[in-house]
Amino acid sequence: MSANVKPIRGMNDLLPPDSAHWQQVEDLVREVLQDYGYREIRVPVVERTELFRRSIGEVTDIVEKEMYTFEDRSGDSLTLRPEATAGIVRAGISNGLIHNQRHRLWCKGPMFRYERPQKGRYRQFHQIDVEALGYAGPDIDAEMILMSARLWRKLGLGGLKLELNSLGTPAARQVYRDKLVAHFSRHLDVLDEDSRRRLDSNPLRILDSKNPAMAEIVAAAPVITDHLDDESRAHFDALCSILDSAGISYSINPRLVRGLDYYSKTVFEWLTDQLGAQGAVCSGGRYDLLVEQLGGSATPAIGWALGVERLVALLRATGFPFADPIPDVYMVLAGGKAESAGLPLAEKLRDKIPGLRLEVNCGGGSFKSQFRRADRSGAGLAIIIGDAETEQRRAGLKPLRGGDKQVDVAWDELATHIGNFLDSNQPGARQGDRLD
Repeated sequence: MSANVKPIRGMNDLLPPDSAHWQQVEDLVREVLQDYGYREIRVPVVERTELFRRSIGEVTDIVEKEMYTFEDRSGDSLTLRPEATAGIVRAGISNGLIHNQRHRLWCKGPMFRYERPQKGRYRQFHQIDVEALGYAGPDIDAEMILMSARLWRKLGLGGLKLELNSLGTPAARQVYRDKLVAHFSRHLDVLDEDSRRRLDSNPLRILDSKNPAMAEIVAAAPVITDHLDDESRAHFDALCSILDSAGISYSINPRLVRGLDYYSKTVFEWLTDQLGAQGAVCSGGRYDLLVEQLGGSATPAIGWALGVERLVALLRATGFPFADPIPDVYMVLAGGKAESAGLPLAEKLRDKIPGLRLEVNCGGGSFKSQFRRADRSGAGLAIIIGDAETEQRRAGLKPLRGGDKQVDVAWDELATHIGNFLDSNQPGARQGDRLD
């Protein structure tokens, strides 16, 4: 393959049947979100670079090292979105959805970060992102977590562990920030270059360091849960109380700070031990200052995002019954007259049997080769039409997955016979659909 047509490293093609598996998962997620009153929003994959600098933070790894940023022909600095929250907030401000309003929203699509590709971490990756704008209390925090827990149950996923923390109000975090600076300043000789640079600008990011040489001093740092103000503590305690009442197990991780600067108060992650180093399946938190920071009215908000690649990988690892979309019926056509009549007849059958999965042989071929295609398709029934059958307006119906004999049927009666076959062979579900 010549160099100019190779795929970009870390940006992957999604091929059948994997694409059908993704659709199955996305459909289940959509059902859960709609059940809770969340509505879909679609926002651009390209935004002004300033949006992400102001929201994510100038000294985060994402902004400093990972964004795909370029100048367009007008000289504007644009960026492929590295995450969805900033774009949704921008859309809310731009379209007047913020002031004195409440919205439960979700979106899905690709995000882009220039990272070292590895299993579960790619340069183009896909997220389902859920946001609640205009809600200040711990009840919406709890709903976000309860909704994600329901999703895991619907997907049959067990073993996910929930970690919680509170980053406090800005006032509480400033007190904590000062204590962190004092602690790490006493160990400057151990800090790596990134941590020294962040000591003044964003010391909380040092807590997220993966440098093993710093593990001991990070572990000895003050914990934010010891420095929450009354408002932050009351909010966090109320959230924990709701989760306790709902029977949701969790652990409090005072080192959980998340990778984006806009978080405040509640942050959380759902973790698995089945995906190696990439253990976070779903992460989120509250960002009460972001809307105002981007030019809108002061608006409390919270959201979470899950990685589709990681979720699908986890489902495969746990034996989720993915269904491949296979046709119900395959139409075999032999002869010029049959080929001319076959497609119009197939359209009439689709009209009479809503949702019928009917694959018509195209491209000719002998009876033998067409039956091989019919068998490979996975269809349970074949419609067989030759030139003689076309003149007589009749067709053969042959079951492909059992010993039943072929029957001869008039075209006008095909829909009834096919419907009866599907009902008797697939009671309560379509072939290829998952049976719960």
